[in-house]
Amino acid sequence: MSFRKVNIIILVVAVALFLLVLHHNFLSLNSLLRNEVSDSGIVGLQPIDFIPNAPQHAVDGRQEEIPVVIAASEDRLGGAIAAINSIQHNTRSNVIFYIVTLNGTADHLRSWLSSSTLKSIRYKIVNFDSKLLEGKVKEDPDQGESIKPLTFARFYLPILVPSAKKAIYMDDDVIVQGDILALYNTPLKPGHAAAFSEDCDSASTKVVIRGAGNQYNYIGYLDYKKERIRKLSMKASTCSFNPGVFVANLTEWKRQNITNQLEKWMKLNVEEGLYSRTLAGSITTPPLLIVFYQQHSTIDPMWNVRHLGSSAGKRYSPQFVKAAKLLHWNGHFKPWGRTASYTDIWEKWYIPDPTGKFSLIRRHVEISNIK
Repeated sequence: MSFRKVNIIILVVAVALFLLVLHHNFLSLNSLLRNEVSDSGIVGLQPIDFIPNAPQHAVDGRQEEIPVVIAASEDRLGGAIAAINSIQHNTRSNVIFYIVTLNGTADHLRSWLSSSTLKSIRYKIVNFDSKLLEGKVKEDPDQGESIKPLTFARFYLPILVPSAKKAIYMDDDVIVQGDILALYNTPLKPGHAAAFSEDCDSASTKVVIRGAGNQYNYIGYLDYKKERIRKLSMKASTCSFNPGVFVANLTEWKRQNITNQLEKWMKLNVEEGLYSRTLAGSITTPPLLIVFYQQHSTIDPMWNVRHLGSSAGKRYSPQFVKAAKLLHWNGHFKPWGRTASYTDIWEKWYIPDPTGKFSLIRRHVEISNIK
């Protein structure tokens, strides 16, 4: 009898030990998975809310989700609203918007979306912590403008959209006239983590290339007098690309640690000043040019018809503008500003701010005030 009791006790202890080991392994696995999703090396990207309502168009639930990432700063919020509205109304695809903001903008954005025709879109608001950029950027007094943290959100796509294999990034100064599904289906070559529109070959650049100097080459963005740049053996005449609209293979992006590579060159620039002193474009472009040198695919040029914000005049024919799949007001003259071109096209997609915080700046307002 006592022998049987001993066996029972041994069995109970063995089962208890087995359950303890199993529980420990489960916690370890759970911790590992949590670290992989959140990327423990990067903090400060926190989802604020998610509204999974059905889009206005009938959407097949079996369709693949199309993640579209847009940065939305307080002073340019109307641009993001117009861009989102144009995308939503020109597709029947299952689009989910990842809208990246800074603290204080989320409530304004949420109220704007909930009180307009966009209240049925699917979106997630993600807060971007500027501390991510500490030691990676520095103010340049020669540029005259302060650093805008949200311009670097595109560097952190796998963290913004952790569960997606592919995503689209676009600036807030765009209007989409085609079906976003076509851009999403851009084929990327094996080993390529992104597809951009090259400056030299774009349909829009051919109209304005004269007198551009080095604006469309690597030498326009990088200081080739620096030894570290020369050691990369990148041809200075290599055509640059525009990072305002691109398609990313996030699986490949993570495999190549693209975010870490970009951060490396940001830090080196702070230490050594690797960017051109006469930077031809955005401060985000140089590290992207280095990391993706001869290692990126291309998107259809009509999906990034740009330079609409380069001057106040109209440089394209009405037929060309109508045929464009995406219009991009890169440059100083934004479509919500006083001297922008093609504002009639942009205003078709703009939704007035119900809070009144954001308003368009127009010439006729000035004239009426003078009277």
